[in-house]
Amino acid sequence: MAKDQTVLFHSTIFGPIHSRRLGVSLGVNLSPDDGKVCSFDCIYCEAGYNAQGKGSTGLPAREKVREDLERKLKAMSDNGESLDVITFSGNGEPTLHPDFPGIIDDTIALRDRFFPQAKVSVLSNSTRIFTPTVARALRKVDNNILKLDSAIEPTMRLIDQPASKDFSVRKVVEGLKQFRGNAIIQTMMLRGEHDGRKVDNTTPEEVEALIDAYREIGPREIMLYSLDRSTPEERLVKVEREELQGIGDLIARETGIPVQVN
Repeated sequence: MAKDQTVLFHSTIFGPIHSRRLGVSLGVNLSPDDGKVCSFDCIYCEAGYNAQGKGSTGLPAREKVREDLERKLKAMSDNGESLDVITFSGNGEPTLHPDFPGIIDDTIALRDRFFPQAKVSVLSNSTRIFTPTVARALRKVDNNILKLDSAIEPTMRLIDQPASKDFSVRKVVEGLKQFRGNAIIQTMMLRGEHDGRKVDNTTPEEVEALIDAYREIGPREIMLYSLDRSTPEERLVKVEREELQGIGDLIARETGIPVQVN
């Protein structure tokens, strides 16, 4: 069962907000401010399903992103505000923007000017890591946060619903290996039902497959989290903190990789 949900962010720069994973975060939305553009159609996406459409405003120009970000960072600096991170997320997949590499360069320059201690983070679904210019840009940021929600193909396709039929678990794991030691892998843990099919990536089989994938990828950190906001699929259940921590502890023991649980 799906519920009507629409885009979350109606501007290019939003916040700052307090992120449970990243601290005081200023957001950058490279998708339209009245629609959604994504290469996944995740059943848990807080911005809703892609069926709501791309809207009418289009992707923000690189110049607008730079100008809006500069204006906001200057105002925050002038007001003596604090900032931990500039985070690319928003109403879709940020790396789909054709000027993503240049926008990252602009952002790093502005960060260095106004808040040199702040980090630059990108939340990506990993679908564009095979494009060399995108991969190079991701290597420049402080927190290159890449998605792997399941290492079992049918589960990944059920949860993430990738637009490309060529996208696969094997392909993404191979692609993620290029960032060895320079990536954070983010996994949404959940259970429930979608289109009459059971959803559960917390089973021993699922966790074991994830452990094997994490070992192969070799990220510097793993982020486990569960549902925090309303989702378009109503029959999803949050994994509570105690259980999530138990899964995280097991993964950390088996891989030797730090695991952050949120």
